Amino acid sequence: MKINAFCMSCLVQSQARRIQKFEDEEKKACYMREVLGLIADGNPKWSAPALLEPISKLYETYWGAQGDLEEEKRTFNELLLSMEDTLEQKIRSKKDPLEAALCLARLGNYIDFSALSEVSAEKLLELLGQSEQETLDAEEYGYFRKDLENGKHLVYLTDNCGEIVLDKILIKLLKEQYPQLSIEVLVRGIAVTNDATLEDARYVGLTEVVPVFGNGSGIAGTELTHISEEARRKLEQADLILSKGQGNFETLHTCGLNIYYLFLCKCDWFMQRFQAEHLQGMFVNETRI
Repeated sequence: MKINAFCMSCLVQSQARRIQKFEDEEKKACYMREVLGLIADGNPKWSAPALLEPISKLYETYWGAQGDLEEEKRTFNELLLSMEDTLEQKIRSKKDPLEAALCLARLGNYIDFSALSEVSAEKLLELLGQSEQETLDAEEYGYFRKDLENGKHLVYLTDNCGEIVLDKILIKLLKEQYPQLSIEVLVRGIAVTNDATLEDARYVGLTEVVPVFGNGSGIAGTELTHISEEARRKLEQADLILSKGQGNFETLHTCGLNIYYLFLCKCDWFMQRFQAEHLQGMFVNETRI
């Protein structure tokens, strides 16, 4: 999905907020002029996450290395791991465990430090506690089930740390219910914000359930022109793709692959695009949006 005016404005505002704490007003003005230049001169076919990568590098040249989120990533990985057995038992007790697992994995998409100004364990637990009320679009879920029955190869695109524990539960159910289906997982190839990497996948035990590969990119999404040849080939050869998070939607939408997007609406553009409330869950297919 190429960047639009709404996302351009959001990028500018987010960078302006990031540098508020600094005192050198002249330097701040120079930085913002360069940010505007990157947006103006950037490839018009790029998505917002793809454009954010050079902006982040520019930030580091002006203000130094960005603080990492390793502590936050570890906190949410450990929190969800501590709940994993209980959540899995709860899901397996449902009339349709697969739908319940999809809804729970979607709620985990809340753990997004790039799209939300505040992320807390308390809010996550509140959302997970409301999982009983979550449902999927019945028609789209029917299409998904048929594709699972007829497919041989599924690629699962993860998003954030912590969230991948819920992805792990969902993938276990997919493997059990569709044993003919070969499932592979793609994570970020380079650490970016609190997105899950291969190291995180190992930490939560996802690599013990399914083959996991880094996509070769540090973009907070899956930009086909920026990921490794191996990752792109896996996506192009897949019968269906299950894609988590807004960033993956932004980078993949309009690519034409058979992608089922699973995410929460966390910003004004997504809320407007899908006529949705804040943190409302979506389950949509690339070819039927």
